[in-house]
Amino acid sequence: MVSKIGVCITSLSLLVTSGCTVLGPKFEGVAPATLPTSWSASDLVQSKNKTARWWQQFNDPVLNELVETASQQNLDLEAAGLRILQARTAVGIAESFQYPQRQNVSGSVAKIYQNENTFDNAALSFDAGWELDVWGRYVLGVESAEATLYASIASYHDILVTITSEVARNYINYRTFQERVLLSERNIEIQRRVERITEIQYESGDVTELDVQQARTQLYNTESVLPSLKIGMMQSRNAIAVLLGILPEQAMVLLDSPWVSAKVKAFDNKYENTRTSRLTSDYDQYSLIPATLPISTQVDAGLVLRRPDLQLAELQAHAQSSQIGIAEADLYPQFSLFGVIGINSTVPAGNDFSFSDSLNLSLGPAFSWNIFQYGRVKNTVRAQDARFQETLTNYNKQVLLAVQEVTNAMESYQLNQYQQKLAFRSVDASVRAYNISLTQYENGQISFDRLLSSLEKMTRSEDAYATVKGNVANQVIALYKSLGGGWEAETGRPYLNDALRSQMESRTDWGEMLDETQLPVLSPNEVPKAVSPFGEPIDPTKQRYPGGP
Repeated sequence: MVSKIGVCITSLSLLVTSGCTVLGPKFEGVAPATLPTSWSASDLVQSKNKTARWWQQFNDPVLNELVETASQQNLDLEAAGLRILQARTAVGIAESFQYPQRQNVSGSVAKIYQNENTFDNAALSFDAGWELDVWGRYVLGVESAEATLYASIASYHDILVTITSEVARNYINYRTFQERVLLSERNIEIQRRVERITEIQYESGDVTELDVQQARTQLYNTESVLPSLKIGMMQSRNAIAVLLGILPEQAMVLLDSPWVSAKVKAFDNKYENTRTSRLTSDYDQYSLIPATLPISTQVDAGLVLRRPDLQLAELQAHAQSSQIGIAEADLYPQFSLFGVIGINSTVPAGNDFSFSDSLNLSLGPAFSWNIFQYGRVKNTVRAQDARFQETLTNYNKQVLLAVQEVTNAMESYQLNQYQQKLAFRSVDASVRAYNISLTQYENGQISFDRLLSSLEKMTRSEDAYATVKGNVANQVIALYKSLGGGWEAETGRPYLNDALRSQMESRTDWGEMLDETQLPVLSPNEVPKAVSPFGEPIDPTKQRYPGGP
């Protein structure tokens, strides 16, 4: 009899599950994004190769080491990796709801006193309940959890893009301040020389004390700027230390490498004889500020749409779309299978228990339907639908922000390049003007005011030129960041380091959850749908992410 009941229940289960209806909308990706008509649809593979390790274009080994260290030790990345692990466990939880949700074993032993008689009672039972996924509630739950897992990976990539660009930006700022300090120290030495010349002429009666005080004023003004430049160096160094997850003194070891020390020495040697030789403006070849060859400002639409933040926004929309169907399932009856098997024996006290005729078995289907909802479920569905629409709106906003960032970076880079050319001309002219004025002043052909004026302009133009060079390098970084470059290079690398994994394994049984080879990968070769400048799909790929009914 029991076997016949089991066969009936199994048949009913198969019948119900085979007729499963998944409620809610089926997510097929966001609508194609409309991008500026000036953007191209060139070969994505070639473009991807340019952006994968864009920082190497600066040809700076220290920068390369800093980026590599940050990708392994940054604490924000570590936290993002742990969020991936949390999302992975959430997928496991969602999948577990597809199996019997209630499995209990209970037992008891008791004495029963009835009038003057005493009895012993023993009971043991096992019960299980399984809610059939008739409306796809649990299928959608898994789909939503999987999309959230992918979203956590996209978020990791997005943080990686930001961390990489921030390391490069702070490194450029550090070298810019460092070069400005060296230039300032050089100009301070020049101004001290001028002050000594003026003092000698004053003692000889050739000039008045006014010339001496003006020379000192110029010197003190230049010296007063030096501490603020060193503060800028210190702040950039400390920012790099935080990004690398190390202390400032450890960051100094990386920043003051032998390669950099050699460049600083070459810079100093170039002008160690400034007391006897005339200045030149060819110090660009000794510059400490990393620079790249001119980069193309042709924007590839495919690269922009591969930005991790856009992937994240789309995946969040995917996860939320499943919540609509989950909420709709509450509008319909819920079907379950249940079963209880147990033994219950009561005998006079002192006698042995006999379980031969105490077996109890109950099996059967059940259903529940909350028909008095007073609009609660319908309004819950509406709320989930509104949240889904909000995620689509957020995606559209992220696309516009991406266009804004790319456009700003591209146009700023072009303008800064032009500014750098003009600033170099200013430096070249100011150095030549100072050399001429110094010669004429020593020959008594011009007044001291004109010498000081040319010296002040040279000091300002050199400092401004160093600042512009730093701005150009920072705009290169901003452009690659706006294109979402850098995360491709780390695809396939562990999200958790060995030390962290070992620490967690010593505390909790993680099973295979820490095996990252089982995690999904957002491949750099996958391209979302987009509209080209000619109104045709750049890449008509299908839905990119797993999940769904």
